[in-house]
Amino acid sequence: MIRLPGEIAKDLCDSHLKPGRRDFLRVGGAGMLGMTLNNILAVQNASAASKLVGRPGWGKAKSVIMVYLQGGPSHLDLWDPKPDSPDNVRSQFKPINTKVDGLQYTELLPKLAQVNDKFTTINSMSYTPNGLFNHTAAIYQIMTGYTTDKVSPSGQLEPPSPKDFPNFGSNIVRMKPSDEPMLPFVMMPRPLQESNVINKGGTAGFLGKAYDPYYLFPDGDDMDMSKMSQIKVDDLQLRPDVFSLRLQRRAKLRNALTDQMPIIEKAVENYNLDEYYEKALNLIVSGRARDAFNLDDETDALRDKYGRNTFGQSCLLARRLVEAGTKVVEVVWPKVANSDNHSWDHHTGLPKRMRDQSAPMLDAGLSSLFADLDSRGLLDETLVVAIGEFGRSPEMGVSTSGNNNSADGRDHWPYCYTSVIGGAGIKRGYVHGKSDKTGSAPLEDPVHPTEILATIYHAMGIDPQSIVYNHLNQPRELVKAEMVETLFA
Repeated sequence: MIRLPGEIAKDLCDSHLKPGRRDFLRVGGAGMLGMTLNNILAVQNASAASKLVGRPGWGKAKSVIMVYLQGGPSHLDLWDPKPDSPDNVRSQFKPINTKVDGLQYTELLPKLAQVNDKFTTINSMSYTPNGLFNHTAAIYQIMTGYTTDKVSPSGQLEPPSPKDFPNFGSNIVRMKPSDEPMLPFVMMPRPLQESNVINKGGTAGFLGKAYDPYYLFPDGDDMDMSKMSQIKVDDLQLRPDVFSLRLQRRAKLRNALTDQMPIIEKAVENYNLDEYYEKALNLIVSGRARDAFNLDDETDALRDKYGRNTFGQSCLLARRLVEAGTKVVEVVWPKVANSDNHSWDHHTGLPKRMRDQSAPMLDAGLSSLFADLDSRGLLDETLVVAIGEFGRSPEMGVSTSGNNNSADGRDHWPYCYTSVIGGAGIKRGYVHGKSDKTGSAPLEDPVHPTEILATIYHAMGIDPQSIVYNHLNQPRELVKAEMVETLFA
């Protein structure tokens, strides 16, 4: 069956396409024609000329690494200490000076304190929690730029749905197709999760599964620190009975079929289907993706520097992937949001858990990522964002979200927290915004999480106001926010 409905190409986000372009192609036996893997790469570049072209930071990034600190780390105990605040607010961790004059972190981040002249620290992240006081809904917001219609009072959402808004990475790889025979979008080392809601905000949603990330979730539970040494990428390898020559012969078969169907060729002549098919073929035949996943190619000294744990090795792999041509990498904190041990969700036992578990991993992994990218000349073209869905309550032991908190724990706090952003034209050694004396609210220059997404799109040369069409064919902006221009040099 061949169907060419003739709808205008509205859902391609291509404002420059003229009416009359057929935007749909349905072919019976599409798998045989190579309409599966190659669709991941066959996207239309929709970054048409916009008013943002030429503005600071526009198009500076070739790739994005999102270091997602799922669980909500305490800004007061990491980036924004308040040593003169009351006892029930002040962190037990001592403030230390950093490479940036006048900016202090806590003693938990000595390595990041020595490289923060390479990135910007934002101390004024803030939003009002309208149904967003718990993890799942807040995760969905930062990953997609949207809130959902169905949010329970606790912030729990339904499982992922084809009707969901796309993860920002899916939008990027659709609108900025990769020029390399490389996986365009990788998420690791575990899915986004709170309770039994798994990977909400981590899919391509209404864009379709072709734009889902490559999910690199190695075997092993969250406490298995060696799981990144157990990576299996079997689906990127040729089976023993399928050699490159055989795969190339299949390509020739496809070409022969195409020759017999000029109507298909006519319909897709502006989509460079042959080009995209070859890219998809090369992804498997060249072995480039498999090589990028081989952490054993790195020196023991560098692997040690990143940290021999899931987070540290994920950060190292993120660098290897962008170096090989991946557009978007999401490193999700390797512990489910509402859990114990090295989770950032510190309702109880915050001092010990941060000191002994989560903070040392963050400090080593993120500092090494910035330093490594910079030493290789990659930071100028790689945007790195480290952010959680919210911070923690200034006052210890209180309940702000209905959770029980011990005297040494902090609850959820979206009104004020910290993120870091660097590379791709972002100012170095800059502090954006300022919190009040207890870290409860911004005093200057508040930044909404959706503005971070808008800044990511802008750095990739994509207008944040670009229109996509959802599952109901309704127009929606990529994100209803503007980029934060003052972050750019």
